[in-house]
Amino acid sequence: MSRNLKDKFTEQLFEAILLLQNKAECYDFFQDIATIGEIKALGQRLEVARMLKAGFTYDHIVEETGVSTATISRVKRSLEYGEDGYNLILARLEAGNNLTE
Repeated sequence: MSRNLKDKFTEQLFEAILLLQNKAECYDFFQDIATIGEIKALGQRLEVARMLKAGFTYDHIVEETGVSTATISRVKRSLEYGEDGYNLILARLEAGNNLTE
């Protein structure tokens, strides 16, 4: 866990996220707390991580998601040297442990 990330505000945010019980609550909370663009960017990064793990090329990922190669590089760096957050959630999504409607 990054020491730069952890503070009382981030702790409160993560505690709030853990209290969400379904996708509808996630949509409501995230639409209130972030812009549509920010939420979509997070979703795109998750898809980039999935595609990188599946072996897709940068060109294909750009075409499919519309993200920049710089974003792809950042996601790739996180996959290789990060805290394994992408790997954890991608494995859970693949196993079908995703949120209910």
